[in-house]
Amino acid sequence: MENLTALHILFSVCGLIILSYLFSVLNRATRIPSVLLLLATGILLRYLLNSTGNSFVIPQAVTEILGTVGLIMIVLEAGLDLEVTKAKLPLIKSSFFSALVIFVVSSLGVVGILYWWLADTPLINCLVYAIVLSVVSSAIVLPSVHHLSAEKKEFLIYEASFSDVLGIMVFNFFTAGQIITLQSTAWFLASIPVALVLSVAVCFGLMLLLVNNRVNVKFFLVFAVLVVIYVGGKSMHLPSLLTVLMFGLVINNWELMKWKPLKTYFSDDKVNDMAAFLKSITAESAFLIRTFFFIIFGFGIDLVFLKDLDVLLLGSIIVAALLALRFVYLRIVHKYDLFPELFYIPRGLITVLLFYKIPEWQRIDAFDEGVLFFVILATTLIMMFGSLLYRDNPVEIDHANARESAE
Repeated sequence: MENLTALHILFSVCGLIILSYLFSVLNRATRIPSVLLLLATGILLRYLLNSTGNSFVIPQAVTEILGTVGLIMIVLEAGLDLEVTKAKLPLIKSSFFSALVIFVVSSLGVVGILYWWLADTPLINCLVYAIVLSVVSSAIVLPSVHHLSAEKKEFLIYEASFSDVLGIMVFNFFTAGQIITLQSTAWFLASIPVALVLSVAVCFGLMLLLVNNRVNVKFFLVFAVLVVIYVGGKSMHLPSLLTVLMFGLVINNWELMKWKPLKTYFSDDKVNDMAAFLKSITAESAFLIRTFFFIIFGFGIDLVFLKDLDVLLLGSIIVAALLALRFVYLRIVHKYDLFPELFYIPRGLITVLLFYKIPEWQRIDAFDEGVLFFVILATTLIMMFGSLLYRDNPVEIDHANARESAE
């Protein structure tokens, strides 16, 4: 690749952005996830490059940086897209417990599979890998729910966002030290209210920056503050992603604030203008980051793992367990058809990000990275088939309401 010039790079970058936009248009027309097409593009580019006898190594740090930035942008985008009303509180509660219970049972199920499959492997190491494989990817869910009803869309957005936050919190807890102590457990539990208090302070601080800043450079200043808070919070093992989500929710639901001093300083008109501005530029930035993250990740996938029967078997068992456990929970708790929510189990950006952050002392040498690739591709395909089979305004039967009507 010694003949690669700045013009070639510029042409390639812009060409990939245009291609990603076309994938988004295609997604709305065919319901094929644009993320899947981006992954396929990355894989195809790798094989085209190899066929010419050239090689191009993308540093792992690039993937991690894009993943971290993308995660912040996508969670912020989710917060700015969700409305909190009294009528929607049951939906928020339902999506939170769905994310929590499914994450816990999925982690337990996958840890059992890994502990059985990878003999003589410490249970805690298997648990860390199970956590990584049990987080639903909001980066894939959010762009793939546009065709669903408002209730289904909001349920899945909340659920995926909560799954990301919970997954990172639990992952940080189990990778913080080689010995889990009472002190570390107490700090983990206390970190949640600490993060909520921090969220309030951050929200008003950032609003001051946006409202009173006389310089036109606003968004990237706010974004830089969010990144600093996220990274700083992670170093202190705080669920700082919760702060990002809360900031978006507060901005988008400012009318719920009833304290008059705040209303006089931050008028509804100013906050609504700020929310519209943030929604526009956050959506654009999230689209850009998502594009290059998944293309680069796809570029790093070597499909040779498809020839390994052990990888295919272990990956299939894990995916089947994830799907079965989700089915059991949704049927037992909701007791009515929740199609296509059952199929929205994609693993993606957060799974890759956490996988690369597993400490060296918790690495499992016997775990083939191909299993990770297989689970990501298989769960994304499952989501695609569920989306394709879904029809608008499906008939859903609430058995409890049906019985009440009959009585």
